[in-house]
Amino acid sequence: MPFQPDIVVENQNPIVTNGLSKLNGYHAVPNEPKNTSAQPTNAAVTQSGSYHCHSVQLSIETQIDIPNFTDITEAVRQVVTQSGIRMGTVTVYSKHTTASIVINENEPLLLIDMCQRISKLFPSDEYYRHNDFSIRTHNMNPGETPNGHSHCQHLVLSTSETIPVVEGQMTIGRWQSIFLVELDRPLPRTVSVMVSGI
Repeated sequence: MPFQPDIVVENQNPIVTNGLSKLNGYHAVPNEPKNTSAQPTNAAVTQSGSYHCHSVQLSIETQIDIPNFTDITEAVRQVVTQSGIRMGTVTVYSKHTTASIVINENEPLLLIDMCQRISKLFPSDEYYRHNDFSIRTHNMNPGETPNGHSHCQHLVLSTSETIPVVEGQMTIGRWQSIFLVELDRPLPRTVSVMVSGI
């Protein structure tokens, strides 16, 4: 069963300036009027309006079983709802090199299978130069722990996922859940959620 955390939302920043989006000094092109005369079958109605960005940081404490999957779907869904954005995308991004963001099914036995396969692919008990503190000289911090396997596991997973937002809802599939995958050890983690659109 995936861990269901108390997720702390920090740093809410809706960013809008005169119909332009402003992101750290970069400006987007003003919105062009949308031509809605031709409507494809099964497509949502095109909406026009100002481009908006809504950015939230989620703080998550991961658990002891490594690797582990923390389901953050509902927290992301709440950010999308609170953004007020009707048409666009939501990007969920891990700010870590040993914790990934993935979309998969939240089925307990499958999660166990995935944890076992990730662990077998890059076992923690193999030799990693990154873990050899007698030769490693870069990015050494107080309390550094051997986690070369975690970085290697991250290579086959993803740092982010982007999901379409249609009519104010994530268009996530029936069996899809959004997970933060902890690959290192129990740590405080930060996940950036940005909703962009109109």
